[in-house]
Formats: sequence, C-alpha cells, structure tokens
Amino acid sequence: MTQLPGLLDTEAIRKDFPVLDRLVHDGKKLVYLDNAATSQKPRQVLDALSEYYERYNANVHRGVHVLAEEATALYEGARDKVAEFVNAPSRDEVIFTKNASESLNLVANMLGWADEPYRVDHETEIVITEMEHHSNIVPWQLLAQRTGAKLKWFGLTDDGRLDLSNIDEIITEKTKIVSFVLVSNILGTVNPVEAIVRRAQEVGALVCIDASQAAPHMPLDVQALQADFVAFTGHKMCGPTGIGVLWGRQELLEDLPPFLGGGEMIETVSMHSSTYAPAPHKFEAGTPPIAQAVGLGAAIDYLNSIGMDKILAHEHALTEYAVKRLAEVPDLRIIGPTTAEDRGAAISFTLGDIHPHDVGQVLDEQGIAVRVGHHCARPVCLRYGIPATTRASFYLYSTPAEIDALVDGLEHVRNFFG
Repeated sequence: MTQLPGLLDTEAIRKDFPVLDRLVHDGKKLVYLDNAATSQKPRQVLDALSEYYERYNANVHRGVHVLAEEATALYEGARDKVAEFVNAPSRDEVIFTKNASESLNLVANMLGWADEPYRVDHETEIVITEMEHHSNIVPWQLLAQRTGAKLKWFGLTDDGRLDLSNIDEIITEKTKIVSFVLVSNILGTVNPVEAIVRRAQEVGALVCIDASQAAPHMPLDVQALQADFVAFTGHKMCGPTGIGVLWGRQELLEDLPPFLGGGEMIETVSMHSSTYAPAPHKFEAGTPPIAQAVGLGAAIDYLNSIGMDKILAHEHALTEYAVKRLAEVPDLRIIGPTTAEDRGAAISFTLGDIHPHDVGQVLDEQGIAVRVGHHCARPVCLRYGIPATTRASFYLYSTPAEIDALVDGLEHVRNFFG
C-alpha cells in the first residue's frame, strides 16, 4: 500500500460513508473520484437529516408550538455554524439558498435592481474570467443583456492560470462588480485572490467569489479574502443537496434590494406597499430548506472534527501523487496546472484521441466513477481546443490506492481502444 506524508486515517474515515462500501458492475469495488461534482455523505449527516424529520419537523419562525421552536433553533443553529466556519463577522451575513448557482444569481439580480452607488447599468462594466463555471457566467450575461452593461473577462494562460497581465485594462473605473472562482472546478487552479481584490478595491468595484470548490477542501475565511460576497454549496462538502450559502457584507445586505418576494422576507405588507425584514431573512423568501440546513450544520461539525487544515494537507498529498502517476500514462494530457502547487484536487485530462465519454464509460465498467464533459465550463474547453475532458477529483476519504486504480483503469482504456 502506498504511503504518503500528510494523509488522513482514511480507513477510519471511510467507515463513516456507507456508499463507499458499495460493489458495482458484478462485484467491483466502487472507486468514487467524482467529488468535485458532489461529495458523499457521512452517517453523521444522514442521521441528522433522519432525526430532524422523525423528531423536529415543522416550519420555522413565528410558530409558538414546541416543534416549531425546536426546528427554528436547529435551523438558526446551522446559520451560526456556517458563520463560524467561514469566520463571518456576523451570523446575519449568512443567507441560505438552494445552491451556489442561486447565490450568484441573487447577487446579480440585487445589483441589477439596486440604487446608486451599486447599480449596474449601461454605463458600467462587469468582470468575470474565462475559467468560470456556467453558474458564474450566465447570471452576469443575463444582467448585461438586461441593463446594457459591458461584460469583460480575464483570459487563460497556456498552463491553465488566469492571465492578469492586463488587469488594469480589464478592471477599470467603470467596473461595478468582479466575480470569479477561488478554485476552478475544471482546471483545479487556485486563483490569486489578493491581486484581483486589490485592483477591484482601487476602482471601487465590488468583489464576488465563487468558493464552491474551496469551502469543502480548505479553510475559508471571508474576512481574509476581503471580498464583498462569497458563495458556496452544501452538497460538495459532505452536506445534503438543496442547500447553498451566500455570505455578504452586512452594510451591503442592508442597502441592496431583495431578489425574491414572499413570506418571511417581509416586515409589513399592505395592498399598496411592503417593507422588508432585516438580513438575512430579507433574502430568504418562503419556507427555507430547513432539513438541508440542519444537514449542512452536521456536515460542518464533521469537517471541523477532522480539521480543514488536515483535509487540505491530505488532498495536496493525493494531488501531488496523482499528477505524478498520471504523467506515466502515455498520451495523457492534463488540462490545467501540471504541478500540485496552487491547485486543488480536481484534475481534468484528455487521453490521446479517445473521447472522454468513452474513457468514462470504460472506467465505469471497472467500478471507477469519474466525470466527463465540459464540467459546466465550456469556454475552458474552447480555449484549449478540446471537445471535453475526463475529470478525477479527490476528497478527504480518497486514497492513493484509488489513484492507482485510476491509472490501471486508464491503461485498460488504452488497450480497449487499441
């Protein structure tokens, strides 16, 4: 068995994840390497969800009966856990959404409806990057189309990093918002936050960071990032689907208008007008994802029990090993940084002329689960002249043996296609 420095006790951790014991395709052991798409869930999260529905299920806020009060305490307790997890100055800066996509759409729509000085209009500019997930491209395209704002973006270098050589031309006095990913879901690149934020602050632009691929894998400190908004999602960090987070600076949340209207987000309603509740409830219209928030709170408890620094070290060791092993596979080309430095634990690659969908299907027959396609980042594939990629992504329960299985599986793919 391969031993690497910095690894977690994966034998103990894997016992918490029932699905990892599965056998697939006539008794083959499951090798799950699709964690950038969604992570598996530990028993502690599954138990928290089950216990909520069995013992506490009720709608939150306003109810005076015991179940409503207990459900409210669990829901708001999850908000406290998220605030501490990201080092938010205030729990009221944590907004629950259904996923990171909704969080990013929330920011885009707030700015489209805002008054000055935040309003995006035909005289302003929006800045993103070429490596964004579609969830951080399409909302800004829609906003630009609706308002007449100009959409600009940073390009990519040949080795999969942001080209910031023209940062002063991209981020200008007209820029209202700069929105970019902290860790790329397709390239694995960890972006230079400080340089981008510094330039945005020089011109008075707001900064929104998509941390969907960062929050599960490394310590996340919104104050250290110095951003104005940070979005991430629960299902990639051992939590359930249907729950996302938008953190925003308190003064911005107070000034910006709500995106969705309905129950819970109001203060008073008449047939002529309405006033709105303070943040975070101002942005949480209707019945929220209560059980999902409870599950996210349990996931945060689980990750904290292991330690985000230790998870980061574990994944760095695995990524370093994976880059080395994949370099041994003939005709394999990593799309993105080819070293473990400044990159996350998602590695996309091509294998000669074999289409990634064929690679993924043959690997699946061996019990190896990877992701194939554009990974909701088609502009990246266009930039590098490829139809799609195969992506292997690791997490706290991933092992060197699974990377060895992937490399052996790729050799089988090559032999299968001659």
